[in-house]
Amino acid sequence: MTEMLRDLSEQSQYFGFFISIAAYFLGCRLRDRTKLAILNPLLISAALVIAYLLGVGMDYDTYNKSASYLGWLLTPATVCLAIPLYKQLHLLKKHGAAVAAGIAAGVAASAVSIFLLCRMFSLSHTHYVTLLPKSITTAIGMGVSEEAGGIVTLTVISIIITGLVGNIAGEAILKLARICHPVAKGLALGTSAHAVGTAKALEMGEVEGAMSSLSIAVAGLLTVVVVPFASGLI
Repeated sequence: MTEMLRDLSEQSQYFGFFISIAAYFLGCRLRDRTKLAILNPLLISAALVIAYLLGVGMDYDTYNKSASYLGWLLTPATVCLAIPLYKQLHLLKKHGAAVAAGIAAGVAASAVSIFLLCRMFSLSHTHYVTLLPKSITTAIGMGVSEEAGGIVTLTVISIIITGLVGNIAGEAILKLARICHPVAKGLALGTSAHAVGTAKALEMGEVEGAMSSLSIAVAGLLTVVVVPFASGLI
């Protein structure tokens, strides 16, 4: 049975694409039924795909080749996040200065925290520049890491983990910090946890989602500017 599944999977050009989509929808159903934040659909789908590959004895490269079509949707999906921002454009005009200061502070906090942690654990320059783009969306972070000489695979992993933590714990942290304003909530989630955090922000409200969508783009651009200067510190 295992060999048959492996043969069928290897022969299908799109099996990785469909397995990934199916695993994600199963994760969504599980989260909706349990209402537990820890059961994030992205986390669950990754676990299901890994379990499947291990179960049928398939290597990652074979899976990745047939799942690469998902990557084509990444940039268009990020661009589509501009729609909720357009609907809340009046809030952006009203809180322009606060929005700019908030995103800049978030990018600076991310860079400083990575610098301090790398010095604390005596990490190399390669690992340092690998982790610098951890809080921006994958579409931008991969290019930033490669240009700076980082390990792109580890960058992607750090971006995913950062997003998952923000999605799972972000709302609780905001409550703990007594941050109530929807603009501030959106900026915090988008700047620190990119698109995965924005998914949580959209669940919280339209304003939160719009501000988080803006943060993804602006934080990504600021990080592109900051990394070349910050990369020389270690």
